[in-house]
Amino acid sequence: MDYDLIIVGLGPVGVTAANLAGQWGLRTLVLDKSESVYQNPRAMGMDHEAMRTFDNLGLADSIAEHVMPYRASHYLNAEAQLIKHIDASKPPFLLGWAPNYVFSQPPLERALRANLESLDKVEVRLGREVIQVDNHDGAVSVSFRDASGNLEQASATYLLACDGGTSPIRTNLQLNMEDLAFDEPWLVVDVMLKEGAGSALPETNVQYCETGRPSTFVVGPGRHRRWEFMINDDETPTDIIRPESIQRLISRWLPAEDYDIWRASTYRFHALILERWRVGNIFFLGDAAHMTPPFLAQGMCQGLRDAMNLIWKLALVERGAASPKLLDSYQVERAPHVKRTTEVAKEFGQTICERDPTKAAERDRLLLAAVQGTPGGTIRQSLIPGLKDGFIDFRKPAGELFPQPRVSAHDGREDLLDRFTGQSLRLVIAEAFGATDELLAALDHALAGALLPLSVVQLSAHPEARNQYREHDGLLSAWLQQHGCQVVLVRPDHYVYGGAANLEEGVQLIRQCLGELRG
Repeated sequence: MDYDLIIVGLGPVGVTAANLAGQWGLRTLVLDKSESVYQNPRAMGMDHEAMRTFDNLGLADSIAEHVMPYRASHYLNAEAQLIKHIDASKPPFLLGWAPNYVFSQPPLERALRANLESLDKVEVRLGREVIQVDNHDGAVSVSFRDASGNLEQASATYLLACDGGTSPIRTNLQLNMEDLAFDEPWLVVDVMLKEGAGSALPETNVQYCETGRPSTFVVGPGRHRRWEFMINDDETPTDIIRPESIQRLISRWLPAEDYDIWRASTYRFHALILERWRVGNIFFLGDAAHMTPPFLAQGMCQGLRDAMNLIWKLALVERGAASPKLLDSYQVERAPHVKRTTEVAKEFGQTICERDPTKAAERDRLLLAAVQGTPGGTIRQSLIPGLKDGFIDFRKPAGELFPQPRVSAHDGREDLLDRFTGQSLRLVIAEAFGATDELLAALDHALAGALLPLSVVQLSAHPEARNQYREHDGLLSAWLQQHGCQVVLVRPDHYVYGGAANLEEGVQLIRQCLGELRG
């Protein structure tokens, strides 16, 4: 076998998967038919899970200048009344990062690709078009050609298809996608404001829920602004994308001399989910597995979650630390999560895209009443589900995201907790837990001979040992108390395996988790 893993596609999901694979020590080949990063922005929104992932890769500081916290979203009707308000939760932040961000995609991708150069087990070959994928005898072989037409081949235990919404690998396998019945044509325009321009623009993001032309305005980093316009029935994508058409649309907000058009593209916003996310040892991630309307800014985030969910499982199986049965949990966990998140995005899209004046008036009546009842708005993070099934226990808070406090270690260092533990299994023990020695003894016994990366995190007001940490804001302690937990087991992707209220439950939780991993 040439490699442990072949990744086809080096977009944001593929390059993140490659970084994670290199971090986990998987011998990885990455293939992409393009020679360079796509120079225009596509994705623009991401959330705290995404930033946590990028920080786990050591990239948070290097991408900081291209990232900005996401502003609240105001939904306005044709009379400019606020009918819906989506905001972010306030500090202290549950995952250690602002809940949502806008970003510039090209420099983000360049930073992710540059980081691959430091990973000696990751090989990247650009300008390679995959011609054929064969899946047999517990392995995958790939044929691909370079720009000169020269044919090459490689084999691996696993292949990740990160080859986009038109995925040739998915198409060749004739795999079906479930249609969630959303298909709307939109024009997306990114502009760069000229120096001193744009002072009269909205200071937050706005959804214009107008029957004549639903549209969106997004505040991006620096002088980057985005407009999205629904394409009317009497318009064609070819006509509406002309510069004069774009200038006419934006003239409601800005004169043409105040900005430069960075890029303009027409799309059909779809809601689709693959029915089979795995065929043999081929796995589908990102747009190859699902497409989400952009109204919740979760499109790219969904694919990053795919990578975070799958890579650690592949690594543990390859090390012999987990049974191959663990890989069956990928679709079990990800498909329902993607479906629910996509359904929420679709609901938002239907609110925005309503073209019938009578139905829009009824929408306004209902939403005006709702927004008056919740003046603080809907918290965006409350709309994203946890895991409901798969490699999780039945005990609460199983399936939830594990919080990340800022902590001080025994040697006085202060930082986010992930930066001490990395992406490992974590046994987290509350400060008030009175049987730590017994629990750790049970852990050592259960781990005997196992090749599992596992960190112990014990909260302490006065940390003295290597695995003890004092948190700064009480966020994790409050979360543990809220869930009635003294002990939790956390997966490498930061989802909680399960919780325990006492020593007996804690020992049972450890044994059950390790037993499931071993199959």
